[in-house]
Amino acid sequence: MNGGKHIFAVLAAIVVMTVFGSCIEDDITTSASDQPVFSVDTLKMGMVFTQEGTPTRSFRVYNRHDKILNISSISIREGNGIFRLNVDGMSGKTFHNVEIRPNDSIYVFVEATLPTNGNGSLTTVNEHLDFLTNGVTRTVVLNADGQDVDRKHGEVIETDTRWTADMPYQIYDSLVVKEGATLTLDAGTHLYFHDKAYMMVRGTLIAEGTPESPINFTGDRTGNVVNGIPYELMSGQWGGLTFSPTSRDNRLCHTSIRNTTYGVQVDSTSVSDRPTLYMLNCQLRNSTGHSLIAIHSNVTAIGCEIAEAASGTVYLRGGNHVFNHCTLANYYLFSALGGPIIGLDHINSDTDDNTGRPYMTADFTNTIVYGNGTDISHGDLTGTSVTLRNCLLKSNGTNDDNFINCLWGKDPLYHTVREQYLFDYRLKYGSPAIGAANPELTLPEAATDMQGKERGSTPDMGAYVYSGQ
Repeated sequence: MNGGKHIFAVLAAIVVMTVFGSCIEDDITTSASDQPVFSVDTLKMGMVFTQEGTPTRSFRVYNRHDKILNISSISIREGNGIFRLNVDGMSGKTFHNVEIRPNDSIYVFVEATLPTNGNGSLTTVNEHLDFLTNGVTRTVVLNADGQDVDRKHGEVIETDTRWTADMPYQIYDSLVVKEGATLTLDAGTHLYFHDKAYMMVRGTLIAEGTPESPINFTGDRTGNVVNGIPYELMSGQWGGLTFSPTSRDNRLCHTSIRNTTYGVQVDSTSVSDRPTLYMLNCQLRNSTGHSLIAIHSNVTAIGCEIAEAASGTVYLRGGNHVFNHCTLANYYLFSALGGPIIGLDHINSDTDDNTGRPYMTADFTNTIVYGNGTDISHGDLTGTSVTLRNCLLKSNGTNDDNFINCLWGKDPLYHTVREQYLFDYRLKYGSPAIGAANPELTLPEAATDMQGKERGSTPDMGAYVYSGQ
């Protein structure tokens, strides 16, 4: 009998708790001072191409109170249809009576498609997402920068053509320059390549950038992969740039080529002593293969940064090469390194590739070769026509007929901090490369670096002039 009374008392207590719990849980605040809190004041979508859907961005709406918060309405004030919403799992244009439980939150997801601007400049779009709660309106600004682009699908350049910097180009599938044709890119031209797109030059490419208006080849994805890691750091976003055996007299100045699968490839193009590819103050970085490959071709690179490649930064097989005031570095982030910073083949009988072509001649001068992994594939270059003169090397070694007046085992002190996703190959204060270049080996074209700074009479090793920081 007493047991029955005990069970009844427990059941009664449960009923009371349930009733009162429901009352507390269902209590909705009506105070004007009780308002939602937003994880952002402005949701920035970043730079997006017009007429093309953006990646989805999101923010959170918090209820910091002990009662249910009822948001009477959520709507975009302007109503232009540019931004699209999903609130707490529901898609729509306006939302009513959205409840957030005490000390809980909901997500708001936003996408956008921006209309064309009619010009080549970025156009900023701001719209206002209003939250009406207990008679008070609070707002999150939706922000995006729209960029018109000239979209190219399977583009073939058959005659001499000039592309201006009036509007960026978005390349789908491929961009091919036919044999005998020249494509000239004006200073400031920007080429965005879609996933798996590539560029093939069978004729000639002339890219004449300047320090103030460089030319850019990069992937077309913008924003962040995850928080703090932008797509700008990711390799493999598009194929890369290839110069085929029929290509001749290519010139790249102040040009940056980034985020590729196989980098820049120069394939069996050597037919004379002049360079097939001449690069002045260029930047090649972020490749899942090599940043630069030259197979039986002639390459001249002056004042160039060539960096960050999973398979190794530079790979040369045969051909004639000049690297003057370059920074060759590798702090590739997303996989183990598959090769040295400089890989050399077909330099002597031990590395003969049975093509019957002449062995390589290469001269590296006033150049820094330093990064993760090994710096050069061959520590002994005796009997070859490969020389490194006044270069800074990661390896510990001694000078000889092929390594001349080199700095061995010295850290150049880059500004790069790999763990913080900072890849900056300028020199810091105290770098042994400062003032250590041989001015007699500085080629006339290397008088200024890619930022327009003069090297002067006591030049620094590498691509960058020390800036005093």
